[in-house]
Amino acid sequence: MNRDNVNTSAWKSITLALMLGIASQANAQATKTPYPGMAPLDQYLMDRNAEIALAQTAAPKSISRDAEVLVLGRHGYETALQGKNRFVCVVQRSWTAGIDDPDFWNPKLRAPICFNAPAARSFLPRTIKKTELILAGRTKNVMFETIKDAIAKKELTAPEPGSMCYMLSKHQYLSDRGGHWHPHLMFFAPLTEPSAWGANLSASPVIAFKDTLEQLTTFLVPVGQWSDGTPDTEVQH
Repeated sequence: MNRDNVNTSAWKSITLALMLGIASQANAQATKTPYPGMAPLDQYLMDRNAEIALAQTAAPKSISRDAEVLVLGRHGYETALQGKNRFVCVVQRSWTAGIDDPDFWNPKLRAPICFNAPAARSFLPRTIKKTELILAGRTKNVMFETIKDAIAKKELTAPEPGSMCYMLSKHQYLSDRGGHWHPHLMFFAPLTEPSAWGANLSASPVIAFKDTLEQLTTFLVPVGQWSDGTPDTEVQH
């Protein structure tokens, strides 16, 4: 991935959509959003079987077929399938984006993601808590303050060592600014410098974001194929 050929503003706009939950970037703050508030809940919900199938596309079948699957209900996420391998697959919605992301309330967003056991224990609870707060009618600002306070009180813990996830679904819709990105893996760590992984350097395949509000750093590594084994044919810039 040649990041030298992409200007900083454009790169931020592209990578902002990579993972719902990464801190928003400055350019997003200035973008007028077509989604000023939450849409009717039904627009965020899916047919249960369709959501199970979509969640399972986050990772190869060798992983997702034995994973626990969560689906979104009217009050939060519910277990739809019990797992055998300690992975958890789920379809995240728009409110796990950064506070200033223009797609924060976009009801079209669907982010299939499959967490390994350490991430399911230590990172997934953030998604579950955010979802419960939003569906309980909390405002965006109140939700973020509640999450920040829960992290400070260690009610939500730092990512465990080895926390990672798969985002390999062809059917992901991460933003109106492009729909989907490349298949990629993500690794979660307590707040640390991207340079510790050689991230964000010229010709490095590793991208990283520091989220000071949630006290974590997320590392992203694009890979060459989707969960169904077909190659990612889009040119990476």
